[in-house]
Amino acid sequence: MDTLFTAASGALRTLFAQPHATHACPTLPDKGTALSPSERQHAAGLMRVNHVGEVCAQALYTAQALSTSNPALRAHFTQACNDETDHLAWTAQRLEALGERPSLLNPLWYAGAFGLGLLAGKLGDAVSLGFVVETERQVGDHLDSHLDLLPKNDHASRAIVAQMRDDELAHAKSAQEAGAMELPPPVKELMRAAAKVMTTVAQRI
Repeated sequence: MDTLFTAASGALRTLFAQPHATHACPTLPDKGTALSPSERQHAAGLMRVNHVGEVCAQALYTAQALSTSNPALRAHFTQACNDETDHLAWTAQRLEALGERPSLLNPLWYAGAFGLGLLAGKLGDAVSLGFVVETERQVGDHLDSHLDLLPKNDHASRAIVAQMRDDELAHAKSAQEAGAMELPPPVKELMRAAAKVMTTVAQRI
């Protein structure tokens, strides 16, 4: 019953509550952001994708924390989830500033990521950590691509994405040091394919 309550509480908080960051939103000093309508729309689509990624991160880490019987590893996943709450809040704030909404499919994205987290957890702690490593590496690459795609004068979005990339790579390193198993290449390719579908859809819906 406690497990079900924790899972339901996490989902409701992520999907419907206003997230609160524990760290200030990254900014570039003395850098304003002036965007044309087309640049604003383009940036909003990219930041919507990034917000979806943070919704999925909340689901993934929550499920993995619930799946492990190792107290130290549970604390590791819980802390990572708390770190990702900053990203969730920052991307939500940026979307609002750009005059756009989050993805309408966030409940679907959350459910899918939660299921993957449970599956990874059931396969053992090393696999679960390996899933984190590969996820965060792919997210890091994805955020690097967004730094190339965002309007050069969208300093607000770029500052957020750059900080998120650094944090995700730190999570990957931490999971690696905690005993992650290297995932097989076919699994990595499947993860990339799933991420491509999600990002393509989320940018529009």
